[in-house]
Amino acid sequence: MAEDKLHRYESAKVVVTWDASRCIHAAECVHGLPEVFDPKAKPWVRPDAADPESLAEVVNRCPSGALAMRHADGASAMVVPPLNTGHVTPDGPNYLRGQLTLRHGDAVVEDTRIALCRCGHSQNKPYCDGSHRKAGFADQGALPAEVPARPGTDLSAPLTIKPIPNGPIQCAGPLVLRGADGRTAFSDQTFLCRCGHSQNKPYCDGTHRKIGFTA
Repeated sequence: MAEDKLHRYESAKVVVTWDASRCIHAAECVHGLPEVFDPKAKPWVRPDAADPESLAEVVNRCPSGALAMRHADGASAMVVPPLNTGHVTPDGPNYLRGQLTLRHGDAVVEDTRIALCRCGHSQNKPYCDGSHRKAGFADQGALPAEVPARPGTDLSAPLTIKPIPNGPIQCAGPLVLRGADGRTAFSDQTFLCRCGHSQNKPYCDGTHRKIGFTA
């Protein structure tokens, strides 16, 4: 994360941070608390315009993890979900929530929410940056006819996310994957397509090798 992309907004009770490099403008914050989050205002985040409880609830809705919040005493306001889940969105990214650790090169990011590119066009891989809209990426977000069975391990264990060079995203640990069609898959080892061309979306099928995908 570039330091000039991380912005802090403080009140007497809380500190809200916004990582512009991970923001995909889902607008959950703007819709949830427009009196706090106003893109037309300067600064665009005014944390003293709402009580900490309401603010924390809306910040936790941010699907990309661009927004985070701490209380004045340093305690995190971010809620760790009891299960690691992945939501496959139609024509868009994979939204992961849970106890997440992303390892990308030398960088290690621990978070509760991450939006992963699955169209292959993001300029901020492995994160989504909204490029799927310009690229015209189209996929219903449904799971394949056959999906992995429920694992036998503890579903509350952490999830490690690792982009494989020029290949898929490896998710090591229990993951509950939900398709846009409402179906659910469970696995302890998941390989998610990130080139955008798999015929078995959201899973990798090796097509990245045929098309010469690089990332």
